Amino acid sequence: MTRVRDRYQQDVIPALTSEFGYKNLYQVPKLEKIVINIGLGESIQNGRAVEAAVNDLRIITGQQPIVTRAKKSIAAFKLREGMPIGAKVTLRSDRMYEFYDRLTAVGLPRIRDFQGVTANAFDGRGNYTLGLREQLLFPEIEYDQIDKVRGLEITFVTTAKTDEEGRRLLALLGMPFQK
Repeated sequence: MTRVRDRYQQDVIPALTSEFGYKNLYQVPKLEKIVINIGLGESIQNGRAVEAAVNDLRIITGQQPIVTRAKKSIAAFKLREGMPIGAKVTLRSDRMYEFYDRLTAVGLPRIRDFQGVTANAFDGRGNYTLGLREQLLFPEIEYDQIDKVRGLEITFVTTAKTDEEGRRLLALLGMPFQK
C-alpha cells in the first residue's frame, strides 16, 4: 500500500466522518482518478511536439498516454478534424496515489516562491483542477532532454458531492492549499 492510501484509511476517513456526519463508510468521499493533460496548440506547425509531450507524460506517470485529436475543423486556427492537439493520461488505484504523493511532496515544493495552490479551482461537484506552468517540477524530467517547456493540467476527480467536501478531502490527503 502507498503512503497516501494508508493516510486515507487511518486519518482521512475518521476525520471526514466526524466532520460531515456520514453514517456509512461508502458516503465518505474518496479520490477516484487523476487526469493529467497537456494541450498542444503548437502541434499544428510542429509535428514532433506530440511525440515530445507523450514522452514527457510517460516519464512523469509511468503509463502510456493517449493522443487527443480535434473533433471539429476550425479554419481560423488552421485546424482540421482528427489532427493531434494534446495528450492525456488517466491514473487510478496505486499509480494515482503514488503520483499524488510525488506531486504534493516533491513536485509542488519545487516551485519558486511557492505559497500553496489556490483553493478556488473546484468545479461545483467536488473535483479540483490544478494548472502547472512547466513539466520540470517532476524530478524524472531532465532539463537537457526536453525540447520545450510545456504546461500541464491535473484534474483530481473525487466522489465528493460538494466543493467543501472535496477541498477538505484533498487538504487531509496533503494538498497544500493557500491560507
